[in-house]
Amino acid sequence: MELAELMTLRPVPGAGLLLTVTGRCPLHCAHCSTAATMAAGEPDARQLVRFVDSFSAENRPEVLMMTGGEPLLRPDLVTELADTARAVATRSVLLTGAYFAVRDDGGRRVGLPPRIARAIAAVDHFSVSLDAFHEREISRRAVFRLIRGVQDAGGAVSFHLVGSGPDDPYLADVTSDIRRTFDDRVPMLVNSLRQVGRAASWATARAVDPDPWRALPCSMAAWPVVAADGTVLACCNQHVVDRRPSPEHLTLGHVTRDTWSSVRARALSSPALRMIRTVGPAHLRARFATAPEGAAPPGYCAGCRTLGDHPEVLDAAASFASGPLGELLDGQAARAQTEAGPVALVRRHGCAPYADLVALPGPPR
Repeated sequence: MELAELMTLRPVPGAGLLLTVTGRCPLHCAHCSTAATMAAGEPDARQLVRFVDSFSAENRPEVLMMTGGEPLLRPDLVTELADTARAVATRSVLLTGAYFAVRDDGGRRVGLPPRIARAIAAVDHFSVSLDAFHEREISRRAVFRLIRGVQDAGGAVSFHLVGSGPDDPYLADVTSDIRRTFDDRVPMLVNSLRQVGRAASWATARAVDPDPWRALPCSMAAWPVVAADGTVLACCNQHVVDRRPSPEHLTLGHVTRDTWSSVRARALSSPALRMIRTVGPAHLRARFATAPEGAAPPGYCAGCRTLGDHPEVLDAAASFASGPLGELLDGQAARAQTEAGPVALVRRHGCAPYADLVALPGPPR
């Protein structure tokens, strides 16, 4: 599975599941969006396997994306989850910080630990995070060797890059280095640093909130997300994933008591989520919320998290998006985004000048 196909599926409701394998990580990257440490929590392995085993040939996500923390701290679990998903034709993706990629020991090459090698071989797409913060702990050379080895073994690979913004010289350097080293055969998803996790107190890049009256669908509310405590959410925004209680309209269940079928049904049938995916939360608030005259809009994502404070907005969503009409609108919004292609999606949600790199290899769409 190539990165472009993965991103093409990203706006499709229920086409994927984002699963936090663990909240723990041995690295100490200053920008970590989850502020992960080795003391962080992690979901019960048996419950995760049970939840993935609830996929069926008739009702399954196209993609299981395993992340963390650092998912390869639990390599046997990654292998079992990938194998369980593959039994019903769900493909798996792994995103890692490659803490294990230090392969020089006194000048001698050191191979991958066997359990980690098995986990990497078990997934359908292998992606490594690389940025200035990771490079302080894991060298670019070691990460390149890791990617080259997986690629040579026939695996689909990509890089997940983060920089301070479009003008960050690090991004210009690392993307050029990757393109040259891998002859444009390894795609890249490039994002800008956000004020979340460890970067909350020092990062300066801020997302520009769109015109609230413009209908702007939220692609990030399409795939359910399993958080480190097992809560299943409708949104991958870190503020939603980390904070409890989570907003009711963005909560889909828990792996200890729900199945994929029940979670997917809630995600697809919720009028609020249908409208968030169709016109976006800012448009919903601008059109239907009652607010004090002159009050500043709270922003796209912050406004979404607090929709529960405005029952009049949720009532309006129910009146517009319940039943077959809401299903039709939701499907049409997803169709428009998939037809626009992965480059258009990343241009909006990632670092726009580098969006075309998501479609390497091959011509961008």
